[in-house]
Amino acid sequence: MDKHKLKALEAAGFKVATVAEFLGLTDAEEKLVEIRLSLSRAIRDARMAKKWTQRDLAKAIRSSQPRVAKIESAAADVTVDLMLKALFTVDGQWPSKPPKVKPVVKRKAKAKIVE
Repeated sequence: MDKHKLKALEAAGFKVATVAEFLGLTDAEEKLVEIRLSLSRAIRDARMAKKWTQRDLAKAIRSSQPRVAKIESAAADVTVDLMLKALFTVDGQWPSKPPKVKPVVKRKAKAKIVE
């Protein structure tokens, strides 16, 4: 985010923070989220490069298309083991860079006037 936009948001009463700060994540939790996001994007990119559908990948890993959709969205109820199995099945490469995460913008609470 550029400095001008950041200043404008803060002047309008917004607070800009990282996702980890917003959610109160520990360093370990933040790293796990980054890994899951990187894996999910690598899986989707490799699947699309092979011109496979989610259904094709589901059949190859003996799962279902909705489960593949969850894998590709980095859903919390998908194990990292299953994500790795999907990645290896589509001949994907281990992600070398963590994904770029956008800052979270949250409006500060306005003071209430109590009469």
